[in-house]
This record gives sequence, C-alpha cells and structure tokens, in this order.
Amino acid sequence: MPAILPITDPDDPRIAAFRDIRERDLVGRQGRFIAEGEVVLRALARASANGAGHRAEALLIAEPRVERLSALIAAFPEEVPVYAAGQAVMDAIVGFPIHRGILALGRRGPERTAGEALASLDGAPRALVLALFGIANHDNMGGLFRNAAAFGADLVILDSDCCDPLYRKAIRVSVGGALLVPFARLAPGEDPIGLMGAHGLTPIALTPAGETLLADLKPPARSALMLGAEGPGLPPSLIARATGVSIPMSGGFDSLNVATTSGIALHHLTR
Repeated sequence: MPAILPITDPDDPRIAAFRDIRERDLVGRQGRFIAEGEVVLRALARASANGAGHRAEALLIAEPRVERLSALIAAFPEEVPVYAAGQAVMDAIVGFPIHRGILALGRRGPERTAGEALASLDGAPRALVLALFGIANHDNMGGLFRNAAAFGADLVILDSDCCDPLYRKAIRVSVGGALLVPFARLAPGEDPIGLMGAHGLTPIALTPAGETLLADLKPPARSALMLGAEGPGLPPSLIARATGVSIPMSGGFDSLNVATTSGIALHHLTR
C-alpha cells in the first residue's frame, strides 16, 4: 500500500502540482491532468492498473477521508505518493473549498493518431466508435464519455476542434469514463469518412435531416456514430457521405442535448 505522507504547509513543494488548480486548468498541464472525487479515483485506479493508459502520479486526500478510502488507496501502486492534509490546508493548496477532499495528479497515456487507434480494432467482428466534431463544451464532452463508457464504445475519435476530454471538469462529469475509454484525435484536414471506411466501419451521422429513423436502423456490426456540436451540428459534407439518422421529436423541437442524443443512439447501436 502506498505510504501516507502528511502535508501541513500549503507551500510544500511536494504538492506544487496541486496548487491553484482552477488557474492551471486554463493553461494546460504539460501531459498531466487533475482528477477529483471517489468515483473518478476508482476509474483512475483501473486505468493505472492496466499499465498501458493513463496513470496516477500522486494523490492528495483530506485527512478525515484517508481511513475510509484505505482500500481504494491500496489499489494504486506503492510508488504513488499519497499526501494527506487537513481541510483548511487542502483548501489553501487548491485555491477554493474542495468539499470532495479527494484529488489525483495523473499522467496521460501515450497519444495515438486516429488511424493507429482505429487499426487496433481491425479484425474484430464487432466495433463501436463514437466520432465527435466541434464539441467545445466540457460538460457535454464529459457526458459523451460517460455514455461511451456505459454502452461499451471501443474508441472515441475527436476532430481538432473538440475540447480536451481530460480537462478536470470533463473528467468529473464523465464520472471517470474519460479515463477508461480510449480516444484519439484526427489531424486537421484528415478525412474521417475515408478513414472509417478504410477500417471497415459504417459511418452513421445523427442529424435532424436524417432520412432513416433511429428506431428503423439495423445496427451494423462495425459502426462509427458521428455527432456534432449543438447548434451547427455535423458539417453537411460529412452527412452527405454517411447514413443520415434522425430521432423524431414533437412540439417543434428538432434536436436534443448532444450527450443525451449519444446515450439514445449508443443504446440502439448496442442492441
């Protein structure tokens, strides 16, 4: 089990990476990320255990929570330092009242190109990919990864305009799904439809103008569900080269929140 190291000074250099986390969220962390909350910490423990993805570098936990979380702490490798601080000291470190009292500093897993990530699914009789375009809202990104994890998506592909799934808020909203579902980015200008086709995936575009109702769609064995940002949606050039699918609505509504849409569509595709 990792050793518990007491922290009594907010300026202790050992916990510098946890300091003023809101401000650092805005400028990036050079290959690292911050995860918070017990459920997310459990997801990070799982990710760290597999040895190939994201991993924990350090934990910072409010002293009153350490004993209750002892089993979870023991799930991390012994070399991961676990710092324990009183609530006032912890609040001073992070720069605001951190009621959950549970933080982890993580190291991102190795980055892969979209082509490399898709190639890892070659040969599998079934595959489900979620492809996202222009998703700039971290709440939506977190909800999308939560649904991807819940419905067993094999991979998430992001275009170059999507926000970071490992932004602290996105990880929190995803309840750790962003740490468990592999993802990769398309290069600017890369052709997603051509790439999906090259790896035997049927591209399905969710759009209010889709001629096929989702309920009528027979789920392909290998598919890539494409979703765009709320408002603009998917680029017409992508919709024209994919199977356009819609979800009928009443009362003059033509769209749902993108994360809600993903849950409905992923559920259908995994029947």
